[in-house]
Amino acid sequence: MRQKSLKQNLYNFFFFLLLVIFATTSHAQYVLNSDTAFKAGSPGSGRVWGYAFGDYYYKSHSDTLSRGGSNQYSGIPQNRNAFAFRRIYLGYDYNISKKFSAELLLAAEDNFPAFNPPSSTAASGDELSNSKLSFYIKLANIRWKNIWKGTDFVFGQVSTPSFPLISEKIWNYRAIERTIADIRRTPSYDFGGTLQGVFDPATKDFGYNIMLGNGTSAKPASTSYKWVYGDVYAYLFEKKVVVDFYMDYLRTNWSPNPNLQRSHSMVKGYIAYNSSATEKGGMSPGTGFTVGAEFFVNNLKNDLFATKIAGGVDTINNAANGISLYVHGDIIKSKLRFFVRYDAYNPMTKINNSIYNKYVANTGNYNDNSYTMTYNSNGTPTAATATGDMTYKQSFFTLGLDYMPAKNVHLMPNIWTNHYASQMPGVTGTVASDNDTVFRLTFYYVFGK
Repeated sequence: MRQKSLKQNLYNFFFFLLLVIFATTSHAQYVLNSDTAFKAGSPGSGRVWGYAFGDYYYKSHSDTLSRGGSNQYSGIPQNRNAFAFRRIYLGYDYNISKKFSAELLLAAEDNFPAFNPPSSTAASGDELSNSKLSFYIKLANIRWKNIWKGTDFVFGQVSTPSFPLISEKIWNYRAIERTIADIRRTPSYDFGGTLQGVFDPATKDFGYNIMLGNGTSAKPASTSYKWVYGDVYAYLFEKKVVVDFYMDYLRTNWSPNPNLQRSHSMVKGYIAYNSSATEKGGMSPGTGFTVGAEFFVNNLKNDLFATKIAGGVDTINNAANGISLYVHGDIIKSKLRFFVRYDAYNPMTKINNSIYNKYVANTGNYNDNSYTMTYNSNGTPTAATATGDMTYKQSFFTLGLDYMPAKNVHLMPNIWTNHYASQMPGVTGTVASDNDTVFRLTFYYVFGK
């Protein structure tokens, strides 16, 4: 075993040495080209880039039912503290020619939730079976620039129009939390083809993105159904305001029986203002003052199984919705900023407790737990199971400071809290209302761009 380990270390050393030699030879000088050459689209120019963020966190309070299955800290015990990476990116961009460029991005991201909840029996997320982080291929695509004037065609594993192209960039604090659509796991990347274009190439004030993808992100397609994404956007008032309208559609099951036909379709609107935007340079959300609002409704066809108090189960349509409001801005320019954000999320807007006593949602990320009420002969609630509650609303809040000791280096003390409130009648105590609250010192750094 020791000899094998020595051989592996020698192999790793020589492999690294070969990479260094290759990168410094005359045949590989594109690796060392300036970022300016890359941005200008010079053929043969490329750049290595990346970033990482994580935290030292302390969980001061834990929800008694481990609700919020899609959030970062569900199931983490109260009073737990740890250092943890939440994302590491390593990317390479390369200009093949003036018309074609390639993109490759490797990502190592933590488990969701971190270290797995107490009930978990296996690693999830990007942890290997030995609990170590592993890189996976997040993006790998080729871009055909100006396939017609003002429009690029991109094929491969590519960012979707859902939020990475506009709303996530202007929120600017992905190191603190995902956007509200991202929390519900609308894909930020997918394998497929996309058109990314503008209607006015001279000013680039009005644009669109259309994509057809597998809907499985980095995983191979498991069905023939395709996820259709699209948005249109406008920059107004010398690009200080952006308005974006997004829709998507995915059929998840088809049957001659209408009750078994399942699909989901999100409608999302976004608006933001950035004080430091200019007509020439566009928005600069890391400077000045930024305020934004994002709202979505996800229509989930035949997604909700509602158990009647009188007996029997109805299959009904569901609609989940959420709104996110935030503001961030300078305290000391280029040195210290603040950020505040509040989200409200309702997974079920079809609750009718006069008819039903149990609700089970069928779409992933909208079905964290299950919940059953029992009633006496006159219809008064008498007991509740302890398995959780799919109906619960969530209210998320974060507040913090962003200290920048150097460009692309951020230290961000912040509070992260998510509150859960049941929509079922007759529940009390922590079943009716509880929260996860975490205090963090978040670090974030960028290199190569």
